[in-house]
Amino acid sequence: MIETKNLSKIYNPGKFEVNAVNNVSTLFKEGEFTSVVGPSGSGKTTFLNCVGGLDTPSSGDVIIAGENITQLSGNSIIKYRLKNIGFVFQAYNLIPVLSAKENIEMIMLLQGIDEKDRISRTNELLNQVDLYEMRNRRPSQLSGGQQQRVAVARALASKPKFVLADEPTANLDSKSTSNLLDIMSQLNEAENITFIFSTHDQRVIDRARRVLTLEDGKIVSDNKK
Repeated sequence: MIETKNLSKIYNPGKFEVNAVNNVSTLFKEGEFTSVVGPSGSGKTTFLNCVGGLDTPSSGDVIIAGENITQLSGNSIIKYRLKNIGFVFQAYNLIPVLSAKENIEMIMLLQGIDEKDRISRTNELLNQVDLYEMRNRRPSQLSGGQQQRVAVARALASKPKFVLADEPTANLDSKSTSNLLDIMSQLNEAENITFIFSTHDQRVIDRARRVLTLEDGKIVSDNKK
């Protein structure tokens, strides 16, 4: 379970202040498949970054499975993210000199998982995202949709409790988007992984079972399907 309490993020405090996230309190239950939507500048990405510990809120709390991660700092928050949170970014953020399998395996290497288990988990994920035959290709040798599927597999490598995806389909065509959403939906249902998307994409919104709408950093609607 993820809970935000009076979460706020202010940029340029005391000057030309921007309330990117403004006193947001909400709850995400285990196994949710949620889209966070709103116009550009509504605070979607900042909200997701605060929830995932990539950004430090100006005030308020983020509580995950009973632990207040806003009280963690330095190496503690890095270790927490590494073990508990999977991230999927619009720009893929794959390491260009590594192959698909090496990009996926890197997270587990940082976790100190032994080689046999790393290889087994990597192959399992490559099969889940239908890229086993392309495991030795580098990102430049993969299409945008294939790179994003590698990014999803990498996000799942550590067996996280939840995955945060920031505009994951923004650079994908319709077929690649549909394939990616199919994979995420199947993983959500089969493994009860919580997915929270920041998105403008109606195709993602249509698949979500909950749609949380932000405007000017505030929740203006919260609809479950």
